[in-house]
Amino acid sequence: MTKQLRIGVDVGGTNTDAALLRGEEVLSTIKTATTANVTDGVSAAIRAVLLAAGVASERVGAVMIGTTHFLNALVECRHLQRTGILRLCGPATRALPPMIDWPEDLRSVVDGGAALVGGGVNYDGSAIVSLDADAIRLACRDWRDRGIGVVAICSVFALVDPRMEIAAAEIVSEELPDASVSLSHRIGKTGLLQRESATILNASLHRLGHETIAAFRHAFGELGLSCPLYLTQNDGTLMSAEYAERFPVFTMASGPTNSMRGAAFLTGLQDAVVIDIGGTTTDIGMLVGGFPRSRGEGATVAGVRTNFRVPDVFSFGLGGGSRVRDADELRIGPDSVGFRLPEKALCFGGDELTATDIAVAAGLVDLGNKARLKHLDGAVVTAALTKMKRDVETVVDQMKPGPDAVPAILVGGGSVLIDGLLEGTSVSLRPDHFGSANAIGAAIAQVSGEVDNIVSLEGRSRQSALESVIAEARRRAVEAGAAEDTVVLAEIDETPLSYLPGNAMRIAAKVVGDLSS
Repeated sequence: MTKQLRIGVDVGGTNTDAALLRGEEVLSTIKTATTANVTDGVSAAIRAVLLAAGVASERVGAVMIGTTHFLNALVECRHLQRTGILRLCGPATRALPPMIDWPEDLRSVVDGGAALVGGGVNYDGSAIVSLDADAIRLACRDWRDRGIGVVAICSVFALVDPRMEIAAAEIVSEELPDASVSLSHRIGKTGLLQRESATILNASLHRLGHETIAAFRHAFGELGLSCPLYLTQNDGTLMSAEYAERFPVFTMASGPTNSMRGAAFLTGLQDAVVIDIGGTTTDIGMLVGGFPRSRGEGATVAGVRTNFRVPDVFSFGLGGGSRVRDADELRIGPDSVGFRLPEKALCFGGDELTATDIAVAAGLVDLGNKARLKHLDGAVVTAALTKMKRDVETVVDQMKPGPDAVPAILVGGGSVLIDGLLEGTSVSLRPDHFGSANAIGAAIAQVSGEVDNIVSLEGRSRQSALESVIAEARRRAVEAGAAEDTVVLAEIDETPLSYLPGNAMRIAAKVVGDLSS
């Protein structure tokens, strides 16, 4: 790792965290309230962390931002573009139309009309039918008449041979010169519907991605930063701002991943359970070899099934801002006062009993004015602490790979809610800078490239097939901002597909590298 100064920023639902690092040395961390305007909150956090370390902005070599901004847009069905959907396929693939399993509220906002036209390839790269250029032009004219400005293109087995998608994109660009186009072979993995859905999500976020990156760059100018901007993506690695503008959908699961990578960095542990408690939610996952354990199945994003590889994380509504109710039965969350904690919590003079108030009353953290909590029943405080700890222990037990005790790392500002050793763990660590582990994870992140493809070994060697997939993964890593000479193979997975003729094999490769200077 180079000795240049880096700033990592993680934008959560309640707090925005920032960390300034020089190589592996943490110079300063800061936690500020997330603002309704994400850019304002990021600017405030960067300004504060520089001020805390006494460092001038021109000395910063790179800024890495992890944000739920794009995920929130999908969940809230806001700031999305209506998207034209172009599927290149044969007759058999038309039985299930695009977006068939989407939530109706999201579909009604994004669906700009689908055209299923001739095209697509078989698993061995041979054409199913020839590309129907006339049908594509007809669909484009319909979209133009209805003001559709973004198009998602998905071809059957595009990962085997993307040339039909590329040819279709050229036709779309001729008919709709100002349209933005998302191609499925650059976004999803094997599996038509999930890959198509991921491509549609990406296309619908295009304008928001452009506006968000532009706003970040404007904020950089006001802060005096002249360094590159990177965003963290689903696997905890980085992509350049230019790459993020084209592929905003890759940022969806960056928050939990940043926290887990930060936890590994702060403790030196490579295998442990990580408990990240923020202001709104608790995310619990397993570190394996210093990286988050991945889910076997694809991620569901805003109710839409995709085939992205994301961390295997269990999330539930427990955080520092969780509302505590003690009417007939003690309840904590899942609703939270969120970024309004400094004005709503009792200890700060508000009118809401929150989990933070419980921790303050119990003496676990010194915040606000403890005298404002003297009316709380001690039995309620004890019961609430016990319930929060048991809820966490239940999930830890579900996430562990076996019955043996494992180390636990507690991070996030809300981790002060948990006191003492957790059942099922060998040690419960809360390292220095635990409250900003997510921002530190963003600051130390590398750049990755990933390819998941089906290849035919007819007429070629297995080694040749592996090398071609790895080479494409390396090319994508460099495109995303990695220094080419630092890129190394991180994961390779081969699966023979005996149910397909022609000695077919699925090959998935992931490479990682350091940031290019």
